[in-house]
Order: sequence, then structure tokens, then C-alpha cells
Amino acid sequence: MNYMPGTASLIEDIDTNLVLHQTVERIHVGKKYGDIPRGIFVVRGENVVLLGEIDLEKESDTPLQQVSIEEILEEQRVEQQTKLEAEKLKVQALKDRGLSVPRADTLDEY
Repeated sequence: MNYMPGTASLIEDIDTNLVLHQTVERIHVGKKYGDIPRGIFVVRGENVVLLGEIDLEKESDTPLQQVSIEEILEEQRVEQQTKLEAEKLKVQALKDRGLSVPRADTLDEY
């Protein structure tokens, strides 16, 4: 799971676009997280679902362990690989039973 804390500024226009300063990408894997500095982001207003303020006191009380960027990226890669292998096993088990699962990239958006 990713989320991007930063300092937000609104660009006053119809779409309410956002400019995020000093943005970091926070990657969570299990009980660990890592922050990757990203700098300035411009987010189109139509893509904004939620904007909120982080309570720094509550954030410091979380049971999460901060790790290096390299470590969290490696853990994320391993987690994604594990999920991919589990999905392949599931698809194979369904095929063995005569069922088929359509690939996600072939499904309509509707």
C-alpha cells in the first residue's frame, strides 16, 4: 500500500488541482514501511479522492518499523512475487477442474 504525505497547496481553478511539496512515497509491507523522497507533485483535481492532515502524534505511536528504501523495495518485490505465484496456482487449480478465469487485462471496464 502506498500513500504520499507532503505539504499541499491548492491551485484555484475549476478542477481544484493540488501541488504537493516535499512529498514522500510511503510504502507499507506488513509491519514495516519505507519513505522515498519524491519532491513536488502536481495532481489533477479529477484524480483526487481524499486529502487529509496527518496527526504526527498518532503517527509516532504506530507499531510500524521504519526501514531503509532498499529493504522495503526488496520486501515489496518479494510480496508481489508471492502474490503472483499464488494467483498462478489458483488459476491452474481452476483449469484442472475445467474452469477458466478471464485475465484482468481482457475484461471490459464496465
